[in-house]
Amino acid sequence: MDLFNFLTGRSLKDRYRSLLVAPVTMKARFLDLIEREMKLAAEHRAGRSPAGGVGGRLIAKMNAMEDRTVMEKLYEASAAGVDITLYVRGFCCLRPGVPGLSENIRVVSVVGRFLEHSRLFWFGGGKVDPLEGDFFISSADWMYRNLNNRVEAACPVLGHDARARLWAILGIMSRDGRCAWELRPDGSYSQRTSPPGADGASPEMLGTFESLMRATNAAWSG
Repeated sequence: MDLFNFLTGRSLKDRYRSLLVAPVTMKARFLDLIEREMKLAAEHRAGRSPAGGVGGRLIAKMNAMEDRTVMEKLYEASAAGVDITLYVRGFCCLRPGVPGLSENIRVVSVVGRFLEHSRLFWFGGGKVDPLEGDFFISSADWMYRNLNNRVEAACPVLGHDARARLWAILGIMSRDGRCAWELRPDGSYSQRTSPPGADGASPEMLGTFESLMRATNAAWSG
């Protein structure tokens, strides 16, 4: 209700229990989460991680990336040793794999049958089990207009089954050998190809969209 009141212009509320809301809380919270992964990476490199802990990791899936503040923080995170994967379907102003700047950042554009718009953000939190990290689904890209000039929302995903489903989607995208294009440091893209001998029913051969359609059909028919 608080968010809908904010949308109508009848509320000046700037604190929410669970939602990240732009332009009041979302950007600052995402920056804090990136900063946390940087600290985890530093602790891991220094051998001070909790028993069984891992270093900083994050994955973000969106349509476009151009917010300068977020990009600069991601460059800092890369330098700190955070492992970063960005699935950016459309334009991306960040350059991955640049020596001394972004060696630990990968950017992949997955383009295929559907013009899909889902946004998904995952922060590892130093947990070995990725499902224990922080998951968010959102209406907002990491663009200045989304984070600063519009009312947008990101909500945490708390249920184990829902988190497992989101992680499975990211896994399919990571293996895509048909619809995935990797951004190079010079701004060009190269298409990812399937490894020799890949299973014909695997994401490496089918790509993200066909794999997700088959998984959905199997779930409904089962």
